Amino acid sequence: MATRRNFIRQASFAAGAGITLAACANTTSNASAMEQSEATAPQSEVLFAGKTIVFQGDSITDGGRRKDQLAPNAGGALGGTYPLLISAQILGSEGEQGTKFYNRGISGNKVFQLAERWEEDCINLKPDILTILIGVNDFWHMVDGNYDGTVEIYERDFMALIERTKAALPNVKIIIAEPFAVAGGRAITERWDQEFPAYQAAAKRVAEAHNTQWIATQALFDQALENGSVDHWCPDGVHPAPAGHHLMAEAWIEALREAAKSK
Repeated sequence: MATRRNFIRQASFAAGAGITLAACANTTSNASAMEQSEATAPQSEVLFAGKTIVFQGDSITDGGRRKDQLAPNAGGALGGTYPLLISAQILGSEGEQGTKFYNRGISGNKVFQLAERWEEDCINLKPDILTILIGVNDFWHMVDGNYDGTVEIYERDFMALIERTKAALPNVKIIIAEPFAVAGGRAITERWDQEFPAYQAAAKRVAEAHNTQWIATQALFDQALENGSVDHWCPDGVHPAPAGHHLMAEAWIEALREAAKSK
């Protein structure tokens, strides 16, 4: 897990015990050289200046965001989950660079519901980078008897959504995240274990077919369970706790940086 934590770069400084008189005599010139070196050193890398980043998905992305706040970078509009953590980290580290973050996740959504609002909540925002996490409800609502979808419908609709997006926004960088189910969560039954992997495989095929970036969130949470309980990371197996959203934010920032660097 430590390899994913790139938010803080640590530096260590060691001073030699034996300082000669000659070194003492050169203190002033050495300090001057150090000041010059620091002045010419490259500043922190700025990757997102002027870029628009849109988060799309269901309740995991929604995070209780204010639907009446549509402006970018507003706290209420970003919700209380991983989009807020990501936005705060990048806006805080890069400063005021004209970067715009929009959260357009809506609780309960399935792929076809994304498609119904895609023009307003995606295309019209003209994102440079778009991240999508969708699929839990396409399965869960079917299991609950509230939706008659299938994995084939999920994959077909998802493929069509990405095709539509790339046709309208040929230069957009797309990141697709794997829908996940955390073992031991209260909502996770044997049926999830047996059938949900097909939905995850379908999402991966969509990403591969359209050459998008892929975030392997299932492995992220599987590894996390080695260092904490399901209650710590994702109590119901679907909606992460704050610790789980922290893990997601780390993975997303890495993917966003790769997207921003790619041509």
